[in-house]
Amino acid sequence: MDDTPTFASVHELATRLRQRELSPVELTEHFLQRIERYNPKLNAYIAVTAERALASARAAENALASGTDLGPLHGIPVAFKDLIDVAGLPTTGGSILLGENIPAKDATVALKMARAGAVLLGKTHMVEFAFGGVGINHHYGTPWNPWDAATQRIPGGSSSGSGVAVAAGLAPAALGSDTGGSVRIPSSFCGLVGLKPTFGRLSNQGCLPLDSTLDSVGPMVRTVRDAALIYQILAGPDPAAPPTWGHPSEDVLENLEGDIAGMRLALPREDFWDEVDEEVAAAVHASTRVFADLNAHVDDISLKELDDLQVLRSRGSLVAVETYLNLKDELENNLDKFDPIVAARMLDGKDFLAVDYLDIQNGYADLRRRIAASLHAVDALITPTTPIVAAAVEEVDQEDCYFPINGLCLRNTMAANLLGLCAISLPCGFTRAGLPIGLQLIGRAFDEGRLLRLAHAYETAMAWGQRHPEMNAFD
Repeated sequence: MDDTPTFASVHELATRLRQRELSPVELTEHFLQRIERYNPKLNAYIAVTAERALASARAAENALASGTDLGPLHGIPVAFKDLIDVAGLPTTGGSILLGENIPAKDATVALKMARAGAVLLGKTHMVEFAFGGVGINHHYGTPWNPWDAATQRIPGGSSSGSGVAVAAGLAPAALGSDTGGSVRIPSSFCGLVGLKPTFGRLSNQGCLPLDSTLDSVGPMVRTVRDAALIYQILAGPDPAAPPTWGHPSEDVLENLEGDIAGMRLALPREDFWDEVDEEVAAAVHASTRVFADLNAHVDDISLKELDDLQVLRSRGSLVAVETYLNLKDELENNLDKFDPIVAARMLDGKDFLAVDYLDIQNGYADLRRRIAASLHAVDALITPTTPIVAAAVEEVDQEDCYFPINGLCLRNTMAANLLGLCAISLPCGFTRAGLPIGLQLIGRAFDEGRLLRLAHAYETAMAWGQRHPEMNAFD
């Protein structure tokens, strides 16, 4: 089989499977061979489930041949971030503390993917306990961003391995999780599409928590259509996850290709643009002209809620509080087994006063109500996903550099999580050095269909996602 399936979209692969141009077994073998070839250098996977994958592929092949079709993911190889439980496989969460953590049952999202016929290739590396935006892990190693073979650059975190796996053609799709940008940041640095659904759209049952009030599972893929079809499979109420109960699933594929003429997008004037790399700013501003050519309205806007958000954020990290609560025993008894750069941020939550925590939570609740009103006539906000492109690991992994760069990576993405909105990152260009630039669209709460439609229109007009890394340089 030739190399053409390597960077094909899920939608394209699904079509080829049904036209019998290739089979699920051939497709799975293809990606397993690529993993064997490139993963020793890229370090995208922490565990490869080759036997399981081939068994699932054979089952899918037999089912499709007999006329049983479970949908567009049937027979498609995928990867999961290693905080998603799969029965019988370790879930390490990127920590050496959880090396023997073997769950007895699947997470809800893993179960839904399996029921849709997806073939699990393995579990991907991540930042320890998902607490970091640059993608560095000192215990298991940092995945190598495939857009530069000469210099190891940060992949983005915390879904670092998922981003590298898809960008390098070691899987056509992967699941990540996003608490403050952990799907969108690696998607920006690795040239992918990454969707963060509104909290409550997808179940987190069976996923290791970082912040149980912000965590969102999301797809990391090559195209907006792929993001939409995986989102549609995963979304919907889960009896085991109360936050999902009031939010029925929607058909986001039905109107994906709809006209966006007359829709209104806005560039917020607030600090999304501070310290933005010149090439990043130029590429994102150029995207506004594309939307204007598609007859959408693009305006500047000032939102007081965004200024107020920065004031609340300056009062302390509620993610650190939630994380310390989740990992209190481990932090107190096994601090030496934590990555110091992760533990330092977690310990910020240790001495947080309950009255301050509740006061800030009330502040966020008020901001969410106010931002919903302010965005009533705005279909999406446009910002850079990250103010910078992927920096060299050696540059970032210094005591005086890590925390400022980590904060910069998270700055533009965190707002969507804290304000209860949905957001997507997609490629909008490349630097002169050939590094991907990410465009972030932030949509209203529970308005994923409109967000995906806007993203698809831009992607169709520009097709930046058709570029991929030159992998021969890694041989």
